[in-house]
Amino acid sequence: MNSPIIDDLTWRYTTKSYDPTKKISAENIAIIEEALRLSASSINSQPWRFIILESDEAKQRFSNTFANKFFPNKPHATNASHIILFAHNTHYSKQDFEAVINQNILDGRLTEEKKDDAVSKFSFADLYTEPNGYNANWTKAQLYLAFGNMLHVLARLKIDSTPLEGIDVQLVEKEFSQELEGFSCPVALAIGYHDESDFNAKLPKSRLPAEKVIKKI
Repeated sequence: MNSPIIDDLTWRYTTKSYDPTKKISAENIAIIEEALRLSASSINSQPWRFIILESDEAKQRFSNTFANKFFPNKPHATNASHIILFAHNTHYSKQDFEAVINQNILDGRLTEEKKDDAVSKFSFADLYTEPNGYNANWTKAQLYLAFGNMLHVLARLKIDSTPLEGIDVQLVEKEFSQELEGFSCPVALAIGYHDESDFNAKLPKSRLPAEKVIKKI
């Protein structure tokens, strides 16, 4: 199959070992930032924060959160070029959505006269919101849309990546509480360039056959 999309997805894999001397360029970081911002979400809710750890100090803080568990992932914290913390609002409110609508108006997507009608679409989020305002299951699902988008963006840029659900969420949220501003961080992403010892870089791609996972009706 001749397609740059398939080439990207065939190229990417989960990196097991990073070369700490290789850094992502400022130009590519800018692309990554904009790609995160442009990620899709239900009703364009954007219930997320993305914290990019770039400095040695910030990455060491992340490394410190591996004090109790998930030790195999600890080297990525300091060896990868950057770490991205993916966080979501666990109590996304109508006021949060109204801020999105206000931005729509500023961007010329909506007129002020149509604001109330646009805000009323928050009723969809209400379907997933408990009486106490908790809707983390819904906002977490939106966060993973951005996460998947980023994996493909990185593959297009030929930047290696490692999804990190193996993080101590409690310690991460404590260490980065100021930056997260009350949001929850269930997953992080190490990004950079693999080193020569990375065994996974040399292995063939393996997925279930199409007929096992795809049905046409």
